Amino acid sequence: MADNVGSSNGPESSDSLKTFGAVVKVFRERAGYTQEQLAPLLRYSVQTLASIEQGRRYPQREYVDRAEELLDAFGVLRAASKHLVRKPGLAAWFNQWATLEETAISLCSYECRLIPGLLQTAAYAQAVFESGVPPLADEQIEIQLTARQERQRLLRDRPNTAFSFIIEEALFRRCTGGADITRELIDHVLECAELRNIELQIMPLVQEQHAGLNGPIRLLETPDHEWLGYSEGQRGGLLICDRKDVSVLQMRYAKLRSQALTHEGSMSLLRQIRGAL
Repeated sequence: MADNVGSSNGPESSDSLKTFGAVVKVFRERAGYTQEQLAPLLRYSVQTLASIEQGRRYPQREYVDRAEELLDAFGVLRAASKHLVRKPGLAAWFNQWATLEETAISLCSYECRLIPGLLQTAAYAQAVFESGVPPLADEQIEIQLTARQERQRLLRDRPNTAFSFIIEEALFRRCTGGADITRELIDHVLECAELRNIELQIMPLVQEQHAGLNGPIRLLETPDHEWLGYSEGQRGGLLICDRKDVSVLQMRYAKLRSQALTHEGSMSLLRQIRGAL
C-alpha cells in the first residue's frame, strides 16, 4: 500500500522499542512518578507516555532529552535511543525513508493513489486503513494512525524545510470515506497550503501531456545537499541513490510542476470541489 501503510504483518513493535520502553518505565518508577504525574512535566499526553513504554511509539528526540533530565537516567536513555531501529506503525521498507525525512531540507512528492500521508487528516487516514485488504485489526489501525500523526509533525517542526506536493485532482473527487471526511480533508490541505514552506499543486483531471504516468515520485534533499529518491509498490519500497536514476526522477518532477496548476490555482480548485460536495 502507498505512503508507509504497512501490510497486516509489516508494521509492528520492534524489540528495540520494547526494550527502550521497559527502561523508561524502570527509571520512571525509580524516580517515584506515575505516568499521570510525569506526562505534564514532559509536556506529552499520558497516552503517548504509555505508548512509548509499551514499545508502540517511536520516541522523539525532545522526549528522550526531557526524560533523561527529569528521571536522572545517567545517560542511559540517550544511549538506548541511538539503537532504535524500527518505528511502529510504519511498513518495514518505509522506515529508512521516514528517518531521512526528519532531517531533509527539501521534500517533493507526486501522488496519484491517495493523499500524501503528511497532509492526511485522522479521519481520512482511518478510512484508508479500514479499506485495506486483507483487513487490519483495530489495534493495528490504531498503531498506524499514531505513526501517521507522529510523522505529520514534520510540517510543524521543520519550518525551514521546503515541501512540494503535486496531487491528482481525482484523489479529492474520489471522496474516500465520504463527503464529510473529504470536506474536512480539503479544509486541512488548504490550511497546510497557507504555510510559507509548503507548495501545493493539483494535477487537473484533463491533462494531455503528463510526466507522471510511471507512478508516484518522491524526492528529498539531505542537509549535505544530496538528492535521493524513493519508489514504493504493493509489497515493498526502494531507496534510490544512483545519481542517474535520481536525475530522471528530478526531470519528471520538474515537468510535472510545469503541467500542474499553480499554487493559487490549485487552492481555488480545491475550494470549488469542496463547495460542490
